[in-house]
Amino acid sequence: MAQFGKASSKKSKPSYGYAIIGMSLVLFLFGIVGWFFLNLRKTGDYFKENIQVHTYLNRDAPKNRIDSLVQYIQSIPYTNKVEYVTKEKAIEKWNAENDTTWKMFLKNNPLPESIDFYVKANHVEEDSLNILSTQLQSAFPGVISEFQFPTETVAKVSNYVKTGGIIFLIAAILLTILVVFSIDNTIRLAMYSNRFLIKTMQMVGATRGFIAKPINQRAIINGLIASFIAIVAIWSSVMLIESFIPDFKLLHDNSGLTSLFFVIILLGILISVFSTYRSVIKYLKMKLDDLY
Repeated sequence: MAQFGKASSKKSKPSYGYAIIGMSLVLFLFGIVGWFFLNLRKTGDYFKENIQVHTYLNRDAPKNRIDSLVQYIQSIPYTNKVEYVTKEKAIEKWNAENDTTWKMFLKNNPLPESIDFYVKANHVEEDSLNILSTQLQSAFPGVISEFQFPTETVAKVSNYVKTGGIIFLIAAILLTILVVFSIDNTIRLAMYSNRFLIKTMQMVGATRGFIAKPINQRAIINGLIASFIAIVAIWSSVMLIESFIPDFKLLHDNSGLTSLFFVIILLGILISVFSTYRSVIKYLKMKLDDLY
């Protein structure tokens, strides 16, 4: 009977190898989709944070009030790159981006002074910017002539991010279900070759906990190995993609990748242990004749 157990144990080793490879492939697919989801979010944030807001100033606004407004905008936690654009800077920017034929018709600089700045992604919404406009005009009456931002662009970017987020969320849910079922089936196939060993241990008086403990420990190790292989493959793929498409480097998010890798490790271990334990209980409850 001991030799029978050894034979079963030897047969199980290749199955564990296939289970680890199968889990690695499924977790790799899950990780790549997760990485694209992170890039979608970062792309939306990147576009949002490159939308410039213009606070045009009244021509007769006192300099000290303008300086106070600049400091006030800089003190807002979600504003970035606040710049006071004088009439001279405004005309320099215009001339750099457009033709200068206006000089033939106008002698004086027609452009107003402004305070230009950018806003962090989670505040680039039409409602949020309108609230900011009301807040600034209430705090500095008579200083601001117009608060301007590209309304249509903000709306389009927001819709793009929301729509893309919903699509990827649905894809992530479906993929998670696929991952769970795929890993579960792979592990059940691996455990199938151990069914006689499990039953033999039960027949000689081993308790359920004694039988399950080493197998569950092995399941944790298998989950860790599969997760590690998947993470290495994902990281290598990300580096390869970024080397061929440099624009992806702008979206690189180490904290997001770290969170994704943590989810992959957790998913690999939990599903591996759950499926293994379920298989052990199943074979313990079955009659010996039903194992053939």
